[in-house]
Amino acid sequence: MAKGEETTVSFEGSTLVDWTAFSRSRSELGAGFVRILGYFREDGVKSVAAIEAAMRAQNAAALIIPSHTLKGEARQFGAEPLGELAEQIETIARDCVESHDTPEQALQHVVKLRSLFEDTLTLLEREANPLVERRPAAFGRRPLAD
Repeated sequence: MAKGEETTVSFEGSTLVDWTAFSRSRSELGAGFVRILGYFREDGVKSVAAIEAAMRAQNAAALIIPSHTLKGEARQFGAEPLGELAEQIETIARDCVESHDTPEQALQHVVKLRSLFEDTLTLLEREANPLVERRPAAFGRRPLAD
């Protein structure tokens, strides 16, 4: 992305989680899935806080690692909008470091980050909860008895 070029992410009309990718990750991780999702929660909370602190300090270099970490972990669970937002912050930060600039253009993305992380995490944890009753979606009506 060139300096000054802006990319936006729109969440309206889209899903926060790619459930196919989520299911694939759940299958691949097996018994460790819930534990790794817990790590995502812990790491994500730390990453979001670090990103917000770096933004307040106008420290582009300090934005890079936590946004990179959040990007990869989000995408592991199919949380593509969160991964995309973290990637945008990371890209802006890298460009600012390269040009010795402050990351003001990341502010609009950082402002959206915490609520998107929390909303996404809520969905992931609700789906991962083994106590949640799963009911298949019913389409149409039951067939009439003869």
